[in-house]
Amino acid sequence: MGKKDNDSADWSPKEIYTMLQKKDGEGPIGLSPKKAYEVMSKNPQAVMIDIRSTMEHLMIGHPRDAIHIPWLDEPEWTPNPRFVTSVREVLLGGLLGEGEDDPPVVVLICRSGRRSMEAAKVLIDAGINNVFHVDSGFEGPLDDKHHRSTQAGWRFEDLPWQQC
Repeated sequence: MGKKDNDSADWSPKEIYTMLQKKDGEGPIGLSPKKAYEVMSKNPQAVMIDIRSTMEHLMIGHPRDAIHIPWLDEPEWTPNPRFVTSVREVLLGGLLGEGEDDPPVVVLICRSGRRSMEAAKVLIDAGINNVFHVDSGFEGPLDDKHHRSTQAGWRFEDLPWQQC
């Protein structure tokens, strides 16, 4: 498999699976929002999980069809002790796809990419290896006026999202 950047290449589901198996402890692979959307569109077994707090998910908005499993949530703001179990439940045990041409992948998204990287590492440590994260998150970084969604992120890229 040749080297491809995560914005311009067309990755087949099998290439995604192979790439994930070869990363050898490098940590979760970050995808741009557009590449994450493409991966989700091309792999019917892919799952996007919004790991933000319940209030963020409901009030700020979230990618359409994302499953909400908070990584950190009020009132304690500590890691969700059921996070890995909840993701395994979504994946029906987390072992689907071994050796398949179109294995399921998990794409995590948070506000700016930091929490999704943390949560992805926990999933990988728990043996769920088919994990990506959206590197700029749903809202992206703060700009010089302390606003989000002005430089990067799912919403900035005008990808499908909804708000309650």
